[in-house]
Amino acid sequence: MSAQRKIAVIGGTSLLESHLFSGAKEYPIATPFGKVTLLEKQGLVFLQRHGMDHYTPPHLINHKANLAGLKEYGITHLLAIGSVGSMKLEHPPGTFLIPDDFLGLDVCPTFFEDARGHQVPGFDPAWRQQILAAWPPSESFGAPVDGGVYWQTRGPRFETQAEIRMYQAFTDVVGMTVASECILARELDLAYAAICIVDNYANGISDEPLTYAAFKQKVAENEARLGSLLHILLERLSSHP
Repeated sequence: MSAQRKIAVIGGTSLLESHLFSGAKEYPIATPFGKVTLLEKQGLVFLQRHGMDHYTPPHLINHKANLAGLKEYGITHLLAIGSVGSMKLEHPPGTFLIPDDFLGLDVCPTFFEDARGHQVPGFDPAWRQQILAAWPPSESFGAPVDGGVYWQTRGPRFETQAEIRMYQAFTDVVGMTVASECILARELDLAYAAICIVDNYANGISDEPLTYAAFKQKVAENEARLGSLLHILLERLSSHP
């Protein structure tokens, strides 16, 4: 791995029970915003955004502690994995999408109480392109969707069909965490990009009713593909100069 770059993966629902980091060493870190535990295995750092001891729902995640802990540990580049619902029929469950913008009208976390909070948010374009370039050419993963708008809602509930109809024309996937992380990463000068994996159609997009049980089943089905993808992708990214 380049001495100038240290990568961390931020995982969520799709990696909650993954064996990718089994046996990893825990590193508890105290930050001004709370404690956070990082995992490291063979030089790869992992943050479980929902916590290690118990599941923290999206609206209660301490994003400031998570991002501050990663910065304190010396991380420079963040690869976030986001479980999402698809706003488009052409992006079915199982699709990988690498967003290039987000919509979060009420998503405004900040570390600052002064003018430093006037940041222009966004995914890191150079880091995002490196992820696309390192994508393994395998039929098991398929080519990722290059670009799209991630819509962050507050959670923990899923969205109503009326809410989906309202935003469908402007967004491609919907989730509950990535925009908050992206904003805070920019404030800390951390390169941030995300891989979204579609675990369900958003409420009302398909004829099949959305249920939590069906969502969890698709998460489990996608887990093996996601683990294999990350194993190859991170190896390629780590060897990048």
